[in-house]
Amino acid sequence: MRKIGITTTVPIEILMAAGYQPVDLNNIFITDPHPERLINFAERTGFPLNCCSWIKGIYGVCFDRDIDTVLCVTTGDCSNTIMLAEVLKHKGITVIPFAYPERSSPGLMQQALEVLAGTLGTTIEAASKVRDELQPCRTLALELDNLTWENDVISGMENHLWLVTTSDFNQDHRQYRLHLAALVNESRPRQPYPPEHLRLAYIGVPPVYAQDLYSFLEGQGARVVFNEVQRQFAMPQPGDSLAEQYSSYTYPYSIYDRLRDIRAELKRRRVDGVLHYVQAFCHRGIGDIIFRDALDLPILTIEGNSDFFLGTHLKTRVEAFVDMLRRNQRLENRTASPDWRGCPAK
Repeated sequence: MRKIGITTTVPIEILMAAGYQPVDLNNIFITDPHPERLINFAERTGFPLNCCSWIKGIYGVCFDRDIDTVLCVTTGDCSNTIMLAEVLKHKGITVIPFAYPERSSPGLMQQALEVLAGTLGTTIEAASKVRDELQPCRTLALELDNLTWENDVISGMENHLWLVTTSDFNQDHRQYRLHLAALVNESRPRQPYPPEHLRLAYIGVPPVYAQDLYSFLEGQGARVVFNEVQRQFAMPQPGDSLAEQYSSYTYPYSIYDRLRDIRAELKRRRVDGVLHYVQAFCHRGIGDIIFRDALDLPILTIEGNSDFFLGTHLKTRVEAFVDMLRRNQRLENRTASPDWRGCPAK
């Protein structure tokens, strides 16, 4: 299959029906042994220092991996992608635009899917057959998600990795399914995480320092039981059609669509606190104002750019947040105890 780069989660069923193998450029960038070299390549081309590292990384991957065709999402993701598409075209790369509808609507999504299918020379019917082929992979990914918060046997990092790669199924959905099925079976008899571990939610785009973040949290006695956007990549509400599936996918639409999903999952997963990740120079960071007003749990906002590890300052902030949550937890337990006599918390 011909490779086609994608800049975020898109209707890959249509791409595959048209004979393309989707390649999530974000995943290639962030798993590169030296991702900073891809950023440096983009900056030597002329990308400004105050441009998002993901955009520069995507640009670098295109030339490092000889990607000659890219599907760029122009509405529903990153505003910088519009100009990225212009630069890629200028450099000789074929760019195919795709715009999510401005609001979640199966009717509007159906129109967008038909336009994309027509552009690529395929049909919705052919894409629906691919959808059926991919559904076992998505079902397994969501089963892994349940094992994370319900059975407490999957780590936050494992959850992140397997959900975030549903954007392109690691470029081989058959191998993805085999390997994930093996992990799911292997994890069932694991010893669950201790009940005293704090339960955290991670909201926002995937971080640039994922490996460091999740392992550091677990070292502090806390674990992520909800990865918001990564879970959405797996399409937790597939519906009865492609149009319904991508209308229920919350990330491209209003922040209030995301809030409905986040609130429900925070309650269902018994979350103690929220980490909100924002990427430097990203317009979505402004949404932190709304999240802080709309969510009733303590929130720590953390930012990333081109540092692919947790620095000392960020580790200190995360550690202090976890300590604060633990003090709150102890106070709540003491307040709920029948022996509580109103003694001050220590």
